[in-house]
Amino acid sequence: MRILFIGDIYGSAGRRIVADHVGDIVRTQQIDLVIANCENAAAGFGITPRLAEELLGVGIHVLTSGNHIWDKKEILEYIGRQPRLLRPDNYPGGSPGSGVFVGSTTAGVEYAVINLQGRTHLPNTDCPFRRADAILASLAASVRVRVVDFHAEVTSEKIAFGWYVDGRVSAVLGTHTHVPTADERILPGGTAYHTDVGMTGSYDSVIGAEKEAAIGRFLTGMPVRLEPARTDVRLAAAILDLDETTGRATAIRRHMINGD
Repeated sequence: MRILFIGDIYGSAGRRIVADHVGDIVRTQQIDLVIANCENAAAGFGITPRLAEELLGVGIHVLTSGNHIWDKKEILEYIGRQPRLLRPDNYPGGSPGSGVFVGSTTAGVEYAVINLQGRTHLPNTDCPFRRADAILASLAASVRVRVVDFHAEVTSEKIAFGWYVDGRVSAVLGTHTHVPTADERILPGGTAYHTDVGMTGSYDSVIGAEKEAAIGRFLTGMPVRLEPARTDVRLAAAILDLDETTGRATAIRRHMINGD
């Protein structure tokens, strides 16, 4: 089984390159399941119902997110009725939506996508480690393919989480920091791990935003409005090969497309 995981889609530039290329990647790479983080899809902050449907319509099977999932108020009602749009499952009880989606590929392979968020330098949430324990205990034994989007700020927290669930999930893909790391590997228990898949958007930017405004914010400390940049657009992703009978990963590699 082969999975395409697309890193944080940022603004219209990120959405456009996904729409332009995801179909070709699926065909040429023989992809069975497409997952993408969408929390920055709406001009860099959050996602709207229309944009979620747009991304699902181009061939993405499951959308994950993170701390920006609540930035657009209209998502609050929508996320409760669209199970393929996830929010971190370790938000406190009563939060709308879910952080777990269980589905099947067209070939009939069952899978679970799990969305969790780190706690260091991010909004206060329940413990993602303990929440992972509860989720994994609740999944049917037949669901052997288990992919985690771990949305976190700190590299050490991501690595610690990868080791914590090694052998219990198929993959841990890090998101949030928008800079692709060069540490993709298979852990001893068979879990594919990547600290950060990277950002799908403009790389002529400061993690997706126009450089001048971002630099001005650092220089002045003022709350300057950040707008998405639009040049040097790239699609950052990871491609995973899994043994669907065991759920163990057999390969992971970075996959980047330059759109300009």
